[in-house]
Amino acid sequence: VQLQASGGGLVQAGGSLRLSCGASGRTFMIYHMGWFRQAPGKEREFISAITLSGGSTVYADSVKGRFTISADNPMNTIYLQMNSLKPEDTAVYYCAARTSRLMITAPRQWGYWGSGTLVTVSS
Repeated sequence: VQLQASGGGLVQAGGSLRLSCGASGRTFMIYHMGWFRQAPGKEREFISAITLSGGSTVYADSVKGRFTISADNPMNTIYLQMNSLKPEDTAVYYCAARTSRLMITAPRQWGYWGSGTLVTVSS
């Protein structure tokens, strides 16, 4: 499975961005896709995930109500709509895929990762 994320950039606080992540390869193996982020000097943290079959979603408390994850299954693509962005949302954002049925948000339990895309929110 290969993942490619895009859509990062520079935005002012209160603004919006939409990230995209496309999967290729053995996509039939994927149960869940998700987004994580890593700010400088901090550990990678879970943001949101979606189960491709059924569409159930999970969010971190820090982004609940501001970020929305969605999936375009035929295109093997997920999106992260980020609204009301804050300077503390500044980080490199990574998409990931998990091939196990069980939804676990710990980064080390996700086996496939895309290259990151940088999101910078200015105050």
